[in-house]
Amino acid sequence: MPVITCIDDLKALHRRRAPRMFYDYAESGSYTEQTFRENTTDFAKIRLRQKVAVDLSGRNTASTMLGEKVTMPVGLAPVGSTGMQCADGEIKAARAAQKFGVPFTLSTMSICSIEDVAANTDKPFWFQLYVMRDEDFVDGMIERAKKANCSALVLTLDLQILGQRHKDLKNGLSAPPKFTLPVIMDLARRWQWCMGMAGTKRRTFGNIVGHAKGVGDLSSLSSWTAEQFDPKLDWSKIARIREQWGGKLILKGILDEEDARIAADFGADAIVVSNHGGRQLDGALSSIRMLPHIAKAVGDKIEIHMDSGIRSGQDVLKALALGAHSTYIGRAFIYGLGAMGEEGVTKALEIIHKELDTTMALCGERDVREFGPHNLLLPKDFLDEFTRV
Repeated sequence: MPVITCIDDLKALHRRRAPRMFYDYAESGSYTEQTFRENTTDFAKIRLRQKVAVDLSGRNTASTMLGEKVTMPVGLAPVGSTGMQCADGEIKAARAAQKFGVPFTLSTMSICSIEDVAANTDKPFWFQLYVMRDEDFVDGMIERAKKANCSALVLTLDLQILGQRHKDLKNGLSAPPKFTLPVIMDLARRWQWCMGMAGTKRRTFGNIVGHAKGVGDLSSLSSWTAEQFDPKLDWSKIARIREQWGGKLILKGILDEEDARIAADFGADAIVVSNHGGRQLDGALSSIRMLPHIAKAVGDKIEIHMDSGIRSGQDVLKALALGAHSTYIGRAFIYGLGAMGEEGVTKALEIIHKELDTTMALCGERDVREFGPHNLLLPKDFLDEFTRV
């Protein structure tokens, strides 16, 4: 086992242990992947202001997310097919998050069902909902989330139409994988992954098979998912879901000031500034570039969260300084899961936490909630390089 000191170490191990199609699924964006790349490279343009001769004892990284106490302002983002990165992946990630004291968000497109995760955890988790054409399925998912005692509903708004992801198409992505010759040859080198999958019954989309109309087995699943994302999703449908849910609601996929203002006036509890990890609209600005504009547009009307591109504790601090109340990691914890299972997710959280605490201290701050614009140095063009025509 190599010495693991950063998220990139977990990424390298993940690449060796997970089948190629599932590693590529995590480590890719849509079309040219410009937005996918800039989600991380734009963070690197932001510099930190070092301060010295400050009492750094008694530091605090704890905060809140939607009123829930968290060890640090970082949640685990919803990631589809997590249970294909590692057997029972959603359960393992949820357990790691629970033990560490941060929120876990289960995707609609998870391998382990909402009932599986609820049965294997002790505290409420969050559930992410995709709006499908089949309203009975959507209504059923909301009721299942209530029954599972989920404490927040994360409604994804930026996947009415699926962006084209070249790697997934070329790899023939499916869950479980179809046993073509290239896939068999790839799996032959991933014996740990194969042994894990052989020991679990959870190998396809547990929230869908057996619950959606006309989806009783794998043969009917692919056609159903290809047709079901609802292109008619609008604010009236969002209002219907909010009324039916009746609990805390987070709107995910906000990347425009006007949309952010509408969401704040709508009465959601939080928004997530996100471009779906660069997997939807290629050519959109990175989340970190849009974050300060959105924060300025809505002020303190609504809790602002952010995802896409966070790979370190320093990235978390930069997001907080530019207006986010909290953040999420997706790929960073997936790397850990694919590398080492539950232990790897815990390791990813430990890495981010240590980086956050150390960086906060070297910037002269003792409390993560006090980290702000005064701790950053920005290039002159960072906030105004792009303007509307």
